[in-house]
Amino acid sequence: MQACRGWIVRSTAGRDRDTLLCVLGQEGECLLLADGKRRKAVSPKRKKAGHVDMVCRGTFQHPAIRKLEDGLTVSDSELRRALGAFRHQGGK
Repeated sequence: MQACRGWIVRSTAGRDRDTLLCVLGQEGECLLLADGKRRKAVSPKRKKAGHVDMVCRGTFQHPAIRKLEDGLTVSDSELRRALGAFRHQGGK
């Protein structure tokens, strides 16, 4: 299911609890997550969907998010910029 690409989620379990992450894809029941800093796009974190809260689904418009939704790859700096802009906009 590629529909979740580009969602912004918050981790609710594990060492990365309360961290904003971007969904890069899905493998079975696990989401592939990255933030561009601690977890790079080339080696995304696999986390069960039940261990994250969906914060933003398709409503945040940023070039990096649009690239993900279109199925293109993004760099770590693009992910950092997108998540930073989301935080600055008021996305907790």
